[in-house]
Amino acid sequence: MESIVIGIDGGGTKTRALVADEHGDIRGEAVGAGSAVRPGQITHSADVIAAVVRDALDVADQAHARPRVLCVGVAGVGREPERAALWEALASRQLADELVVQHDLAVALEDAFGDGPGILLIAGTGSSAYGRGPAGATARCGGWGPNIGDEGGGAWIGHRALSVVAAASDGREPETALTGAILTATEVGDASDLIRWAAEASPATYATLAPVVIQVADTGDLRANSILSLAVEELSLHVRALARGLFTDERAAVPVAFTGGLLRKGSSLRKRLEHRLKTAVPGARLHADEIDPARGAVRSAIRHLAQLTT
Repeated sequence: MESIVIGIDGGGTKTRALVADEHGDIRGEAVGAGSAVRPGQITHSADVIAAVVRDALDVADQAHARPRVLCVGVAGVGREPERAALWEALASRQLADELVVQHDLAVALEDAFGDGPGILLIAGTGSSAYGRGPAGATARCGGWGPNIGDEGGGAWIGHRALSVVAAASDGREPETALTGAILTATEVGDASDLIRWAAEASPATYATLAPVVIQVADTGDLRANSILSLAVEELSLHVRALARGLFTDERAAVPVAFTGGLLRKGSSLRKRLEHRLKTAVPGARLHADEIDPARGAVRSAIRHLAQLTT
């Protein structure tokens, strides 16, 4: 009987599931709400993941099948307590014979480099980097969450855009095209209304402002461009820190891959970052292909399945 596996990529904005057979051929796909683990929201994350798993099985015409392995790569489980808590919540739902829970960067790194060396940088709602050195050692940089970290990520960019609009409204800074663009995006009538909007916004909601900042920056607005320049600098520091830690020197040959909504191929922020890395990490060798973390989760699930059958 054919075995099936499921790979999950759970971020702050959306959760994507891929159903595959034991050879990696994709049989179905489903997308749901964000499932990134936040403090006190383990049950919510597990509910979202379970729903997306069921939807993906329906799409694959496997509604009554039980996957051999479910590999979940999700943001917010970089610490063992959160990973273990999510594992227990998902295990209680009996979604598969075997359950593997990893942080989102681990499955993305799997898709980018398999078990080889490299550094993976993600910039979506948040930001983080994860790498494996030539000797197999792994390390992580960033990923401290929206309250004290996530520099260069979408929510971080959104926060700074609101600060610029507030300062421009006060006269502390020059006028900027960001003001009109942000008011339109948030659907408020006056800059003072942003106080309430910001108080009620989640990190994912803040991140919806990042594309607005990028669009305004592309028109030449100085303040929008300054925000993106700072974001690029922060993201490049993530890569440089891991290059020094895992590859000894940022001038050594370092395979680097990007993923996340802000770093899609051809995006303005990605182009700026690629240019900055030429001097910040001279040894960076950029991975040209798009990274698919859900596909990496499938590959991790198949690797786990192979271990079970040997």
